[in-house]
Amino acid sequence: MDKVERISRGYMGRILIVHLDTGKTEEEILPDSFYEQHLSGIGLASRILYDRIPAGADPLGPENVLAFVPGLLTGTGSLFTGRWIAAGKSPLTGGWGDANCGGNLSPAIKQCGYDGIFFHGRSDRPVYLSVTGGKAELCDARNLWGKDTAETEKHLADAVRGKKPAVAAIGPAGEKRSLIAGIANDGGRMAARSGLGAVMGDKNLKALVLAGTGRIPAFDREMMRKLSKSCNRWVRLQPPLVPGSLMASVGTLFRLMPRQIAQDGLLYKSLLMKWGTVSMNQASVEMGDTPVKNWSGSNEDYPPASSRWIDPDLFRRTEVRKYHCYSCPLGCGALCSLTGKFTHSHRPEYETVGAFGPLCLNTDTDSIFYINELMNRAGMDTISAGATVAFAMECYEKGILTKSDMDGIDLTWGNADAIIALLYKMIRREGIGDVLADGVRKAAERIGGKSSVPAMEAGGQELPMHDGRNDPGFALHYAVEPAPGRHTIGSQMYYEMFQLWRKIPSLPRPAKVYPKDLKYMADREKAAMAAACSKIMNVANSAGLCLFGLLLGIHRIPLFEWLNAATGWEKTVEEYMEIGGRIQSVRQLFNIRQGIDPRQVTVPDRTLGHPPQKRGANRNREIDIETLKRQYWEAFGWNPETGVPDKGSI
Repeated sequence: MDKVERISRGYMGRILIVHLDTGKTEEEILPDSFYEQHLSGIGLASRILYDRIPAGADPLGPENVLAFVPGLLTGTGSLFTGRWIAAGKSPLTGGWGDANCGGNLSPAIKQCGYDGIFFHGRSDRPVYLSVTGGKAELCDARNLWGKDTAETEKHLADAVRGKKPAVAAIGPAGEKRSLIAGIANDGGRMAARSGLGAVMGDKNLKALVLAGTGRIPAFDREMMRKLSKSCNRWVRLQPPLVPGSLMASVGTLFRLMPRQIAQDGLLYKSLLMKWGTVSMNQASVEMGDTPVKNWSGSNEDYPPASSRWIDPDLFRRTEVRKYHCYSCPLGCGALCSLTGKFTHSHRPEYETVGAFGPLCLNTDTDSIFYINELMNRAGMDTISAGATVAFAMECYEKGILTKSDMDGIDLTWGNADAIIALLYKMIRREGIGDVLADGVRKAAERIGGKSSVPAMEAGGQELPMHDGRNDPGFALHYAVEPAPGRHTIGSQMYYEMFQLWRKIPSLPRPAKVYPKDLKYMADREKAAMAAACSKIMNVANSAGLCLFGLLLGIHRIPLFEWLNAATGWEKTVEEYMEIGGRIQSVRQLFNIRQGIDPRQVTVPDRTLGHPPQKRGANRNREIDIETLKRQYWEAFGWNPETGVPDKGSI
């Protein structure tokens, strides 16, 4: 009876436990009540890892548990729900770590019959997990050790007969336990953040190869179809847009406007469909959203004469074909044709362009394409790597690092050849590359002196390419999220696009046009907005829903309705948001048990406008981060002075 009921619930009802030390695997059944309390995806991973990773566990040790989890909605007929998450104790921050990725791994996990795969222990030799033909086994990967992610995926995919498998793999960066290593899937999609590629490397786990053929259930397929059809009408709506060459002017216009216009995600969706995330390259620089020169510069240091080299049309001209992640009707990715060593590549994302363009004052477009493919194949996070290079550039400029320290590399601002040379050293852990391969916090500890000043990180993780001096919501989430330094959870702009007040009238409703100064007022309304962002993103990341889908607005993307139709539940919006809050509490308590004091996690003064910039888009702007943090914790019902949740909240 229980088995019949599970067939129609949207989730698979079991997880796979892999014991790397013994080579054995076992399946574990989870009760329906577990899913009703924690959903799947990040909710499932957070509860299981909270229960099974002991306090003080070495992130690069056998006690750490590494999870791969799909979304509850993946494969149910919903849209935008092909995301998967890797999770574990982060070697980069020492606390909760997760990395979100698209591609094709999420449905493959469920088609193998699981809502998650959890790796315990450490193998004494390189292995990969194969789940094919209904059988899970660890296979010898010694012949794959040293290969890049693209070579590894091709080798493993070619070896499987029948259905093409989904492959997730690490490259040389993960093998060498770089703390900024990620995990690659589907030819170049990256679960990049938190250093979880290093955890795979430490466990001697080279890859996962999944080729299941099981059916993914849903309670009410007809309702799922109707909801998705309605949602897709909004996705297909595509108005004409200005040429990419005018995007810098668009950014300038938004910067010069005396008042702020509340954002609607339909416009951003249209930009994504045409150009992908690079659509905002120039506009974001002009608005003050993109950090420049390791956060010390402004749009005036990377003016339109420079940013024209990251014009979105330059990237579009290289497209061979658009790229869609599983169940995505948008297709914001693209495969590109190049010249030189790498002839094909995934199109660089905005974060990669920002990290190796404005952040390093680099105007060489070809180098950014090259770096993107190099990082994907090495399995290294482009955000952290770019931030680390910019850190080293500032150290070099200020004499903290000499040319001798840099192994002869002339690491001046904008020197593309020097950037590439340094990245090769970081991948191989050679010379100065060994110093920098673990990110800016570790590098500053090793270099000493005044090197901590240019280290732009939060809780040990390098900051992404969105400036809190333009949108203070980003700065707040960088500091308060259990996985800090992340741009994919919340901001004031995201809140406006989510439009959650349409489903929860008690939440603040921003005016359509308002004074820009209001963004910088630390008040309880901002805290309520930020807490709502964290909760809804926990629900989305448990469902496998892409952030870009959610930015359409909750009145257009039927997340809650999909969840009820897929599971047969009748939960209210408020009940789902309560689950999102519970997941946040679990992750926060995970950090506290691992010895992290939430009060000590913050972002550098430079990024908060302390002191404020005297020129450029963000001049005279300051952020009161400490007040915002306390009010955010209070909005969650946690201790507002310490950021500690009540254990009864989980």
